[in-house]
Amino acid sequence: MHHVVLERWSRGRSVLHRRDARAKTLALLVFLVVLATSYGPLAALSGVYFALLLSALLLARLPVAGALARSALVLPFSVAFAAVSLLAGDAPRAAALLSKSYLSALAVLILISTTPLPQLLRGLEQIGVPHFLLMVAQFLYRYLFVISEEAQHMRVAALSRGASVRGMAARRARFRAAAGALAVLFARSYARAGGIHRAMLSRGFQGRFHLLAAPRFGWADAAFLLLAALLPAAARGFLGGWRP
Repeated sequence: MHHVVLERWSRGRSVLHRRDARAKTLALLVFLVVLATSYGPLAALSGVYFALLLSALLLARLPVAGALARSALVLPFSVAFAAVSLLAGDAPRAAALLSKSYLSALAVLILISTTPLPQLLRGLEQIGVPHFLLMVAQFLYRYLFVISEEAQHMRVAALSRGASVRGMAARRARFRAAAGALAVLFARSYARAGGIHRAMLSRGFQGRFHLLAAPRFGWADAAFLLLAALLPAAARGFLGGWRP
């Protein structure tokens, strides 16, 4: 499961992992704005932006191949819009859609992979994101682990009983088996999530997750934010990526 891998990556030890979540979030916002509003020589700009993100991956000691591959999951959605632009005779716009979507996904992945979710949500809350939205995101993310765990249990139980896709010759039989397994997975996950919520309430949960240590925005975080904001903007200005 991808969210399990990202959770493990976020617990690493590196210069980027030690930076405050607010600094990394604001740096990401600056990068996304600069990337989205870049024009002109997009091939050269995309190469520079990719080099910056690759340097961040190396600095964070993340698996480069794994991060690049996971960022490509956004491309199937971008290909549809790029195909429309390509059929309309606007090949540069199609290339820009693909490159910008991939670089945006890679930048977001670097943030998630270097910041544990509680710290990230606390940083977003301190920036001013509504608390209700952050709480919904927290529960959705955590319940992914519940669903994945239940799915693994069901898979092990099915394999131990000799179940296999090859044993189902007809497509209708495979469809019924998949539909039944999905229904059981939903029911078991819903019941498990309800039990987890009741356990949280019995332990005094009042709608807010608390960190063991209060985050501090230091000089190193400010220097990182300044550098991370200046580099893409300077590259865009040097290569002429501003709209005339």
